[in-house]
Order: sequence, then structure tokens, then C-alpha cells
Amino acid sequence: MAEPFKILTLNQISKLGLERFPADCYVVGGKLADPDAILVRSHDMHSMKIPAQVKAIGRAGAGVNNIPVESMSKRGVPVFNAPGANANAVKELVIAGLLIAARNLGPALKFVDGLQGDDKTIDRLVEEGKKAFAGIELPRHTLGVIGLGKIGSLVADAAIKLGMDVLGYDPEITVEAAWSLPSRVRKAHSIEEVLRGSEFVTVHVPLLDATRGLINADRIRLMKNGAILLNFSRDGVTDNDAVLEALAAKRLRSYVCDFPAQKLIGHPLVVALPHLGASTREAEDNCAVMVVDQVRDFLENGNIVNAVNFPSVVMGRESPYRLGVANSNVPKMVGQISAAVGNARLNIHNMLNKSKGGMAYTLVDVDSPVSAEVIAEIAGIEGVLAVRYLPLEQ
Repeated sequence: MAEPFKILTLNQISKLGLERFPADCYVVGGKLADPDAILVRSHDMHSMKIPAQVKAIGRAGAGVNNIPVESMSKRGVPVFNAPGANANAVKELVIAGLLIAARNLGPALKFVDGLQGDDKTIDRLVEEGKKAFAGIELPRHTLGVIGLGKIGSLVADAAIKLGMDVLGYDPEITVEAAWSLPSRVRKAHSIEEVLRGSEFVTVHVPLLDATRGLINADRIRLMKNGAILLNFSRDGVTDNDAVLEALAAKRLRSYVCDFPAQKLIGHPLVVALPHLGASTREAEDNCAVMVVDQVRDFLENGNIVNAVNFPSVVMGRESPYRLGVANSNVPKMVGQISAAVGNARLNIHNMLNKSKGGMAYTLVDVDSPVSAEVIAEIAGIEGVLAVRYLPLEQ
């Protein structure tokens, strides 16, 4: 019987997800040496020495900024995440943020916390002070949604059901996302068009070099006077200095985000939440289940789904003898892999190769066992990053 796979957990991972690792084939724990895979939530792995035998990393969430993806790619290690698994949790928090801002609930709560006196005095102070917190209703106002992935689409749908008009923009919208987008969403042709046409703007994009400071001073100047800005995507997507300048000039009515910063804390027009986007029991369960299933399928079958640095490659097993090859996306690689297999008189039963940017991945099923010499020959091909032999137990 093969040695069980070792799964190192760097954070507390939902029990519902971990239970999907069969106990007879997997050992799971937070202090394992020589792990085959690592599961992580928020732990910063950039300064961590990741063992050489690690074959996969699974992030029980969407963002992978805490994982050294580039260095893992060079080692041929896929980094899996769980896109969409926490989408409903984030959507609900965004809607809560809309209502908090529209009804001035943040300042109102602070006002109530500061009241002193007996009930009669408090009643008088409430009646005198509540006018300062008069809000607006959502229907007939326009919500601009920048980023129309799973979360952005759910936010758009919820806003429409609350009576809002929705103006959306996403230059890289996928076919799947386009199909799930409510038909009543008006399509904008640029971020600038969204900013000019909306009373509320919510941002749902990943943090990349291209999106850092996406909402900056120049773009905020395009927004309607008294607009409300929400950021529940990633810290750094909005320029905090530009936001504070706009709040001081009353161009922005308020700013709601999930990323506290020293400059924002205590500002009367800012509601900064403690990164609660995915902090629900359901979201943690969903993320863990998704990423565990993906890591397990990779370890056992070599299939790749939702890896941020690898193409999606899924091939049903029709033979018990399988090779998984990760390599740089360079010419003649498939031919060299095929030649190594053919020279060993192994018959290729099925083969699938796909690429993503500079990375490529090949699954090869053959009709008979593969020797260590063949595996070593493939591993020695220039550009090959990792080779795994994945025979099914007979």
C-alpha cells in the first residue's frame, strides 16, 4: 500500500473540508514534516521555507497575495484557490455596506454610544440630534460595479432587487460571468463611465500591479458630488490619501471598506470593517471543501482545476498508469515527452496538454507501468519543472 499523503495546515481549516481527506490515505495536521501539500488561509508564506517535496498549495479563499506564486511556478507547483466559494458572504457584506452608508448608520451609532443621562434626557437628545443622520434610500439610485466576476455579479443582482439601477464594467469578463450577469445591468465601456454615472460605486477586482491605486485622485474627481465609494475587494485598490482628500472636499459622502488603515480609523465619514468579507461559517466551509477537493484530485489523479498559475487540465482516467508533467511553455515539449514514452515502448492511451502564459501542463496515460528511468528521462528534458507518476493501485 502506498504511503499516505501528508497535508500541512498553516491555519485553522474548516473541519467540513478536512473530513474530505480519507483517513486511510491522508495524514492532516499543523505540525507535519515533509508535507506533500499545504493548506493555508491568511498565513504569510513569503518568508517561509517551503519543503522541496511539496507538490501543491491550496488557499482556502480567493486571494493568493500571501503565497509566493512565482517561486512555486518555477518549481512546477500549482497554487489552488477557491474562487466564488465566499462570493455570497462578500455580497451580503457589500449590501450591508451600502445600507450603512446610505442611512449614515456609522455616525449614528457613534452618536448613540456617546449619549449620557436618564431616559428622558436621552429621548430629548435623540430628537434633537437625529436630523444630522438623515439618509437616502437605494431605489432609483445607480450603483456602479467595477469588476463583474462572481461577487460583482451577485452584488449587481442584489442591488437590482433592491430597486437600484446598475452600471457595470469589466474589461476581462469571462463567458461564464457574462451569462450569469443580470440582463438589467447596463454595460459601461470604461471605469470613467462608471464613475461619472453612479451615486454608489463598488469595486470587485483582484490586487495586481495594474489595479493597485485603480481608484485614484484623478478618477475620484470624476465621481458625482456626494457619491459613496465601497471597497470590499483588496486593500490597495483604492488610494486612501485620495479618498480622504475627496471626503474633506465633500466630493465623497462616505467611504466603506473592509481594510482598516491608520489614516482611516476614526474618520467620521469612513466605515472600515475588520476584513469580514469571507468571515462566515458557510464561506469558510465552502472554501475548504472546494480547495480540498481540488488538491486531492491533483495529488491522486494529476488533474488541475482553479490553479492561479497553471492551466485547467482535467482528463478522465481510462488507464491505471498516468504521468503528470509541468513545464515551461516552450516549443517541442509535447514531442519530447511523447518520444521519451515511445522510446520505452510504452503505448500512449490518452494525452492532454494545455498552457497558461509561461506555464504548460501535460497528462499522459499509458497502457503499462512506467519505469523510474523513463520518469528520470522526462525530468531531464530542458524546461521540465516537475514530473509525477500517478499509478492507480491494482
